[in-house]
Amino acid sequence: MAKVVSINKSLKKGTVKTPQSEGLFIENFGLEGDAHAGKWHRQVSLLAEESIGKMRKLVPNLKDGDFAENITTEGIVLYELPVGTKLQIGETIQEVSQIGKECHKGCAIKNKVGECIMPNEGIFTVVLKGGVVKVGDEIKIIES
Repeated sequence: MAKVVSINKSLKKGTVKTPQSEGLFIENFGLEGDAHAGKWHRQVSLLAEESIGKMRKLVPNLKDGDFAENITTEGIVLYELPVGTKLQIGETIQEVSQIGKECHKGCAIKNKVGECIMPNEGIFTVVLKGGVVKVGDEIKIIES
């Protein structure tokens, strides 16, 4: 079963995020109070615990949110999901809008850990239906 391991947010872009037990995701906006939320195509970022685990071999003290992901997942290969895939995460429905991204110059995450896995293994979604997402919530692919 795919599930939510952590909900993470930050007040400033380009910084690591702080884990919390739940978050309110607003339709067509993203995680309430997060610096990356807004009316654009990368409202929510997701990264798998399995991807972070690869980096923990190099930097053992990595925490959820260190790669600036809003939702840390487990049990789903995020970067293999095609753009347009709809996911039910907690009370929300989110649609995959982008796979990976370029790290911006001076990225705090890359500076902290020496490498960033978001460019290859992170994904982004837009929130189609808002609601609360909690740690432990199941993640389901919605078949169309």
